[in-house]
Amino acid sequence: MAQQHLDPTDPVARPVTGDALAGYLRAQATEFLRALRLHREAGGTAAGANGAGEPVDAARALRRSVRRISGSLHTFRPLLDADWSERMRPELAWLSGTLALEYACQARLERLLLALHRLSGSAADFPAQAGTRTEAATDRGNLTVGAAKAGALLDRQLTLARTRAHSTALQALGSSRFHAVADNIAVLASEVPLVKTATVTDLRPLATAAEERLTDAVTALPLVTAGHPYNAEALIHGLSPDPAPHPQDTPWHQVRLLLRLHRYAREVLYGETAPVDVRLLAAGQALDRHRDASEAAAAAAQAARTPRIAPATAYALGVLHADQRHEVEGARFAFQRAWQKEAVSTS
Repeated sequence: MAQQHLDPTDPVARPVTGDALAGYLRAQATEFLRALRLHREAGGTAAGANGAGEPVDAARALRRSVRRISGSLHTFRPLLDADWSERMRPELAWLSGTLALEYACQARLERLLLALHRLSGSAADFPAQAGTRTEAATDRGNLTVGAAKAGALLDRQLTLARTRAHSTALQALGSSRFHAVADNIAVLASEVPLVKTATVTDLRPLATAAEERLTDAVTALPLVTAGHPYNAEALIHGLSPDPAPHPQDTPWHQVRLLLRLHRYAREVLYGETAPVDVRLLAAGQALDRHRDASEAAAAAAQAARTPRIAPATAYALGVLHADQRHEVEGARFAFQRAWQKEAVSTS
């Protein structure tokens, strides 16, 4: 086996031990406590009463720190007390999901209403299929008639979902379950439950394993399908009576999660000097767009299943669904192009 020559300028060319993990977790726990204090001072949750302002920033900061703590517990599990880690991971997942739901509902509504406005606007924006100008004009008229009612229906449904998510978040943040999580994170800010061997154990193999899981998941993606501009199978499934999540989307969502875990592992290794990997950044942005578009398409399809809606409304929702599935395919293609580029890092 050839001897490896370490680059002395690379911060992780030499072993990075559990001390780095402990410092990272303490820093994230401190960020959580700071965000929690700001959140309580602002007196709101997630998007707050008016959808903007300090509650949004505080809630995002809470989610940000919770995701990083949870991700580190997953990747570097062998270096942490097993019982404590297994107790914390599901609680952190619950908290992160609860805090994210209200914001997700609001962002989904804004995305769908913007798409409806675009689709029912100028003729150049409308994705007309092959046919005569008369047919295209008829389609435009049908969409214009149904778009307003489709928008109103989506507004009612997603605003109701957001209100429920807001109430759920309020209840969660006042619950004994949340206080137990917050207390554990407060302890983490000063004392990290590492195993005895952690201070002499190299973190790099565990971080490499996280990267390899990501690479394997990307290899299993149907990137050939992602190279096509139109995926009829995806459209047909979304408009079927089955409300289950789209089966084609699941492996892409998994890759998004694994990419996030890889990014967090890099943060642990490099600390505050972590270089920006342009390739990972572009790939992550594409996967975020993929998630947003796929969930928006599902919301449009769910609205189209509302009983006794007018044909023009159903038509507008169908066009909206197709538009968002096109966005899904575009995001997959963007991810493919980003991922296949050579990794480029800048400090």
